[in-house]
Amino acid sequence: MKKITFAILGMGNRGTAYAAKQLKYPDEMEVTAMADIRRIRLDAANKYLHLPAEKMFDSAEALLEMPKLADIMVIATQDAQHRDHAMRAMERGYDLLLEKPMSNKLDDCVELVKAAKRMNRKVFICHVLRYTVFYQQIKRLIAEGAIGKVESIEAAELVGAHHYAHSYVRGNWHNEAASSPMILAKSSHDMDIIAWLAGKSCEKVTSFGSLDYFRAENCPNGAAERCAQCSVDCPFNADKYYMSRIPGWPANILHPEPTPENITEVLKTSDYGRCVYKMDNDVVDHQVVNMLLQDGVTATFQMTGFSNRQTRTIRVMGTRGEIWGDFKAKELYWQRFCEEPQKVDLDCLCDDFTGHGGGDARLVYDVIRFMRGDKFDTTSMTTIDRSADSHILAFAAEKSRVLGGELIELEKFKKECGI
Repeated sequence: MKKITFAILGMGNRGTAYAAKQLKYPDEMEVTAMADIRRIRLDAANKYLHLPAEKMFDSAEALLEMPKLADIMVIATQDAQHRDHAMRAMERGYDLLLEKPMSNKLDDCVELVKAAKRMNRKVFICHVLRYTVFYQQIKRLIAEGAIGKVESIEAAELVGAHHYAHSYVRGNWHNEAASSPMILAKSSHDMDIIAWLAGKSCEKVTSFGSLDYFRAENCPNGAAERCAQCSVDCPFNADKYYMSRIPGWPANILHPEPTPENITEVLKTSDYGRCVYKMDNDVVDHQVVNMLLQDGVTATFQMTGFSNRQTRTIRVMGTRGEIWGDFKAKELYWQRFCEEPQKVDLDCLCDDFTGHGGGDARLVYDVIRFMRGDKFDTTSMTTIDRSADSHILAFAAEKSRVLGGELIELEKFKKECGI
């Protein structure tokens, strides 16, 4: 059995997650090189990768200067770096596993699609939700006609208040210019899933949303610049939150091997220890997207940072019944009109729900099989041309939001963008 080799740019949360799949598929994949500007991240991953020193690079650029070192390059650097790193990797001869979003700029996304075709590169976008048994079972039920013709979809991403504060107030995605609009950075997954489940392209979209709460004017009186020095009773106290999450996520974002001692040190100097009301964040904390798809199918999507739970929920309504579920709770039901509801037993279909409900591992496995030339159904794989549609939809939704909810016609939007 041929091993597929991977080189990884960026050993943060996502890059490390893909590297760790070598432990799950030791006979089928091998990480042969990795790069990160943080030596501590390289050293942590190398405890199980066992790479020689010459295959560990202190920057993406340094790795990309080398001759081709693997079959696939994983691009897991920051959003604004994706375009340049992906182009350089394709020029070096790599096929790609490219983290979403492809880029934080629509022009760059279009350029990458064209470049992949021109250079004949295989490029897979990490829209991992398609690979989960949760959404695959919804897709199966729809395809089998369990609820008749789909008429409307109602989906929500409950980001979770603390996840939002961690990633989008204090974290790498808190500033749109340096990262991406929230609807692209967090919810391009959902734009992809809605159209994929419906089997229809979006024709028109409107969107509303804002950064309403995590702002300076909502700062409690007497709040300190850093949580460690603050006496205000606040649910977003960083010290209390991260200490309670040792040794898992998101404490392991602050340090790959978190302890009370090293997390305390990180909180003293990094943005993760700052007051959530005194950051320079500018991405929305809640947003709704309304879509008209082909054949009159309607869909609504709600993204909110104001929830206790961190999950996705969905309801698909058809002419003969409906499907509904909660992603994190692993609960999925369907019911035909005038009949009893049926539960889909997801535990019988998957033995590993870690990493986006098992989607991370299944994505990597499908990429391995595709690269190896195995025969299997590839119609749902997130190739770059398929994933481009969800990016275009996200950019169109963001344009609508910025314009106060203006109706955006997708075909007109594409033409204006030269697509």
